[in-house]
Amino acid sequence: MAKKNRHTSKTTKSSYLKPLPAKGWAIIGGIIIVVAALFWWKDTTDENQWEFVSKFGIKLPLKYAIHGIDVSHHNARINWDKLKDSRTDQVGIDFVYIKATEGATHLDRQFQRNWSEAKRIGMKRGAYHFYNPRVMSDRQVANFIGQVRLEPGDLPPVLDLETDARKPNDIIVKGVRNWLVLIEKHYGVKPIIYVNEHFYKKYIAGNFDDYPLWLAGYSRTDLKDLASDAHVLFWQHSEKGWADGIKGFVDYNVFLHEPGDWERLGELR
Repeated sequence: MAKKNRHTSKTTKSSYLKPLPAKGWAIIGGIIIVVAALFWWKDTTDENQWEFVSKFGIKLPLKYAIHGIDVSHHNARINWDKLKDSRTDQVGIDFVYIKATEGATHLDRQFQRNWSEAKRIGMKRGAYHFYNPRVMSDRQVANFIGQVRLEPGDLPPVLDLETDARKPNDIIVKGVRNWLVLIEKHYGVKPIIYVNEHFYKKYIAGNFDDYPLWLAGYSRTDLKDLASDAHVLFWQHSEKGWADGIKGFVDYNVFLHEPGDWERLGELR
């Protein structure tokens, strides 16, 4: 052990204990005020009341009452009884959209099971079709109609537009319009269009303003500047959520209107 230095400099010791000058305290005070102001601003602008819900592993906009998920064969075999009970005191899973078909011939291999199980446990359900621009839209309509039988209380059909397949814009818009018109004629309810931000701006805005929308935006805290004049029903705000009964991540969505509107949405038959 080294010997202690008995001749510690008084000058050094006094310098260490020297009070912070007034200018220093002013800087610290200013920093505290700025940080407090930022927290205050965040709280006052958080209109959607985002809160981390550990059971689901993500933040949820608790301003809204109706929350749900969408699933396909990518979510493997779902334990629907566990899924039904996946909730907290604040929020639960109120609805599920299930992938039914893709293109002209593809049927999601979990669709029939998921569709019947959702009904069995009493969860409000809807079906969606993944649109392939390379395939004639009439054939895609026939594929969906051949697999999906809607019952009173089911949610409206959804067209999922996520790929352009390097087709011209006008061809995509024409095909999408044909699918929507024929599906509405068959089921007697206006279908919903699901798109991300880029596809919304490229294909939907200005072309399908009379159709309800389901928009995907994962890095947003609101959709006000994206589609302020559109009739947006659903917002897919996360693709990294958890749910009891499902292995791996699952997409989370929220219904952006009042519970009364939600009940009427299921009655459109």
